[in-house]
Amino acid sequence: MTRQDASSEFEHVGILPDASSVGQIIEHTSDIAVHVDARDTVIGIFVSPECPAFGCLDHWVGRKFDTFLNVESKVKYAARRESLAESPQHFGGPLELNHYDNADWEFPVRYVPLPVNGGETLLLIGRDMQPVAEVQQRLVNEQLARERDKLRIRSAETFFRVVLEAAETPLILVDPDTGRIRDANRAAAALLGAKPDTLPGSALNQAFEGRRRSELMEALQAAGGQDDRPGIDLVARRNDKPVVLFPEFFRAAGELGLLCRLAATREEASGGTEVGQALSTLFDATSDAIVLLDANGMIREANEAFLVMADAAQLRDVKDRPFSDFLVRGGVNSRLLMDSTQREGRIRSFMAQFRSVVGTRTTVDISTAQLRKGGRDQGIGLILRDVSGGDLAVDGAAGAAVSEEALKNVMDLVGTASLKELVSATSDVIERMCIDTALQLTKNNRVAAAEMLGLSRQSLYVKLRKYDMLNGEPSDAGSGDQTGRSG
Repeated sequence: MTRQDASSEFEHVGILPDASSVGQIIEHTSDIAVHVDARDTVIGIFVSPECPAFGCLDHWVGRKFDTFLNVESKVKYAARRESLAESPQHFGGPLELNHYDNADWEFPVRYVPLPVNGGETLLLIGRDMQPVAEVQQRLVNEQLARERDKLRIRSAETFFRVVLEAAETPLILVDPDTGRIRDANRAAAALLGAKPDTLPGSALNQAFEGRRRSELMEALQAAGGQDDRPGIDLVARRNDKPVVLFPEFFRAAGELGLLCRLAATREEASGGTEVGQALSTLFDATSDAIVLLDANGMIREANEAFLVMADAAQLRDVKDRPFSDFLVRGGVNSRLLMDSTQREGRIRSFMAQFRSVVGTRTTVDISTAQLRKGGRDQGIGLILRDVSGGDLAVDGAAGAAVSEEALKNVMDLVGTASLKELVSATSDVIERMCIDTALQLTKNNRVAAAEMLGLSRQSLYVKLRKYDMLNGEPSDAGSGDQTGRSG
């Protein structure tokens, strides 16, 4: 057994190999080894064939070692060289450096610097840290992804809470396995006579009189499995108020959930008072087509008569479609209907051409009304009546009937002019009346009037100049019975 002298930092016990096998040890234990002289010039390099990511580094030989280091690593390497120059026996532990090669790519290496040849040169034995760096980067990316998911979940929870509390319908979210309330909005708490923060976590059956948990959950499952979704009559325990519970089962992320809608009475659940029920019956049974639009002009609800007029098999064929799709001049007429209704509150009569989903055209008389509840805009309601069998002209702006006075003036010309001249005079009368009506419908908006009449703006101005209508508001002369004017 031999020991190094006391000046050495490490103590060796037993027999170690001689210096002749150092090269083999470096080849088998390191990924990269760099031999530099006293001026930090690379005089030798070894790259393990098991690390092809390093590539060929033969061009390092004869060049300064710190040429291939990034800025931070140059500082660290210079500090270690100064430390070794002052005390060659104290290596200072491993040194992690980031190499920057001419190919503009970086790789981290953990070196053990060893002074050799009496301290005249320095052998840097390194291990590739790229796998460790990749693992660390994956961990950082995973942490960032988790932070993003956490923010997304928090945003979804906030959105859920805002929507739940803003809903006027009493709603309770229940865990169907345990029968406990997960969440409830203020409307549900007020209906049950409870405080909003006392409902979550409590058993659903405890909110009602005379119901065991198992019995109530079985009743909810039975009601939720039926097509007509019948409600369950219950009595609130805190205020003895009769309520109706309507269950709706759903599945989210593989987990079964239960949403319960509450109503104070059967009448409220089915649409309100006796008048409301009568209106609902009228909506379904009337021969006039009725359609409800949202604020963007999208069909929200329609009765059977509208489906027949539109040649639609069922409501889903027309729901969430723009109402303008069912008008021959949809863009113009729909915009006029929406703007005039929002401005005036209602329109009494508006003539237009209705086009079904299969292309069939029908002349309809449309009346509209703006729907409001609690000061909030609920959209627009429309009633459409088929008038294609009458003598009314079609397409809104061209639908004004010729007045008796205008016809009499034309008839007075019989015998004093040729038939061609009579027809021309009649056409001029009708043309002037149509332009006049279009200007009245559009509130003297000539761009909209031109679009309604199917004319270019230049053509409309030519006709306005012809009939001396360029100045002032549209005239009432010869307009006759103005169908299509807002009420």
